[in-house]
Amino acid sequence: MSTMLPTPRLLADGLKMVESGRWHDGRLWLAHWGSGEVIAVDLAGNKEVVAPGRNTMGWSLAWLSDGRLLVSGEELTRVEPYGSTVRHSAQGGNELAVDPADHVFVNGADFDFVGGGAPEPGWIRLIDEDGTARDVAGDIDFPNGMVVTPDGSTLVIAESFAGRLSAFDIGPDGALSGRRTWADGLGPDGICIDPEGGIWTQTADTAAHTGVVRVLDGGEITHRVETDLPCFSCALGGPDGRHLFLLCNEFEGVDQLEAVLSRRSARIYVTDVPF
Repeated sequence: MSTMLPTPRLLADGLKMVESGRWHDGRLWLAHWGSGEVIAVDLAGNKEVVAPGRNTMGWSLAWLSDGRLLVSGEELTRVEPYGSTVRHSAQGGNELAVDPADHVFVNGADFDFVGGGAPEPGWIRLIDEDGTARDVAGDIDFPNGMVVTPDGSTLVIAESFAGRLSAFDIGPDGALSGRRTWADGLGPDGICIDPEGGIWTQTADTAAHTGVVRVLDGGEITHRVETDLPCFSCALGGPDGRHLFLLCNEFEGVDQLEAVLSRRSARIYVTDVPF
């Protein structure tokens, strides 16, 4: 029997499309799709543009251990101190994850999701400091959010079209092995993981995932929360790490993206978790 979390409160609205939520340096950072901006939001709902993003859809954020920001998209770039930007790799991809050893993982698929075309299996690539890349996993059924477990041993990826979370062991050199199912029967998109190893993920199909649950390795669901709009990304943070941020967007299909962006109807909600 899962526990229902308190009804989320509105933190911020009037945004185009919000994705890739990350708690960093005392604020929620996010990819503001449709605007080409990285935005940070504090707990009072104040918004600030903090870095350049992409003018396309499908990009994400992550940080190296020294605090440098990585932005995916057409290429993977590294934001240096004082705002300078360095091209890190031509392997831009979609979602990003960085493990405690600073292995940078990026995922993607070689078809145009927005423009149409038959889906093709996706991949996960490891990006070295010099920008070289190598595939470390393939046959991913539309790769989306990625997280690394708190001990740094395991990478978990959301396979949105399969309704599945898949896990890999991370080797000392960043190689992935031991693929297995963490949980299935979900609708995973942007995910996050808590210190106890529970993953927060969406539950319905990719067009209407309005429920978010906490699922353990093996598929046990312990907590859930409902949102009035589809939730595309979730993040844990706050001063004590007990705030769950829910990044929500209208979605009417890829052919209606421009209309949705023009309405600026995206919202960010927040609720408390009991641990």
